[in-house]
Amino acid sequence: MNKLFLVLFPWRHKPWSRRQSIGPNGQEGWFLPPREDLNSPDMYIPVMALVTYILLSTLIAGLKGAFQPELLGSAATWAFTVVLLEIIGLRVGCYLLAISNQSQLLDLIAYSGYKFVGVIFTLVGTAIFSGGKGGWVGWVIFIYAYLANALFLVRTSTDGKFRSTNQLT
Repeated sequence: MNKLFLVLFPWRHKPWSRRQSIGPNGQEGWFLPPREDLNSPDMYIPVMALVTYILLSTLIAGLKGAFQPELLGSAATWAFTVVLLEIIGLRVGCYLLAISNQSQLLDLIAYSGYKFVGVIFTLVGTAIFSGGKGGWVGWVIFIYAYLANALFLVRTSTDGKFRSTNQLT
């Protein structure tokens, strides 16, 4: 719940750096796991948000009378395609900009999957406040979720600092 609150309301969170474990000889070692560090990326929320998005989008289609079983497959395919294209774009962008990428692939997948929390928030908010028709309420909720996700991703993936192998002097 704390991580979901952090993803949806990142403005209230202050310590953005990930904590590291201290080894037996006093050296800093690996990053702490998500259970012990709120800022550590996990796979649980992105995977559950992806599954929830697929089920929720087909539920909303069913409530509108347009449900077909193929919607489950098409929603899943589009969601996985978006995540895959985002990961490829991130890797190519880091390579072209000569940014040292010490993030592992699973961390990038986790960060990419957090967007589905905002998508679910937008879908549910639009369904509740405007009957699923969108309108200005849907756009306001979408813009809020977009900005919250952007701030969350910038702060957690960079610890608030931009790192590059090309240092300007």
